[in-house]
Amino acid sequence: MEKYRVDLSEDERAGLRRMVAAGKAAARKLTHARILLLADVTNGPGHSDDAIVAALGVGPRTIARVRQQFVTQGLEAAVSRKNQPPRPDKIKIKGDLEQALVHLACGDPPEGRCRWTLDLLADELVVLGHGKKISPETVRQALKKTTSSRGSSIPGACRPRPRPSSSGGWKT
Repeated sequence: MEKYRVDLSEDERAGLRRMVAAGKAAARKLTHARILLLADVTNGPGHSDDAIVAALGVGPRTIARVRQQFVTQGLEAAVSRKNQPPRPDKIKIKGDLEQALVHLACGDPPEGRCRWTLDLLADELVVLGHGKKISPETVRQALKKTTSSRGSSIPGACRPRPRPSSSGGWKT
């Protein structure tokens, strides 16, 4: 693995020392600042990665990553958190698609089946042209949040149908 050489300027070193001395930053930010201070080769050879691992209790890969970020992207990138990519929409089924799903789920199941399964509903929505690929988990989440009647105390798209008792003649 290629080892990047950390060479801090006086201003960078002073800023990192102030940050570490104050101790009023996120733990990750303080740890990365300490790594850079220990790895600095300006006033001597700097500490080895093994010495930094022993002193700070971080993994060698973290030290290598902080070194690399400092050399390639600068001080701010090495110390601060990397921005996370934007999250996709949590709700994938909405509007007309949700209405079609509820209509389908409350309707009769396909021939040879006694009820709809999440897989069957997802496949049927794809067959009807409502999407290229719809997972059963997406169908489950959409059906969980819908209620067919505002007065219903039972959540879900369809109310359960009454079934005969499986315990025979016992009644409580």
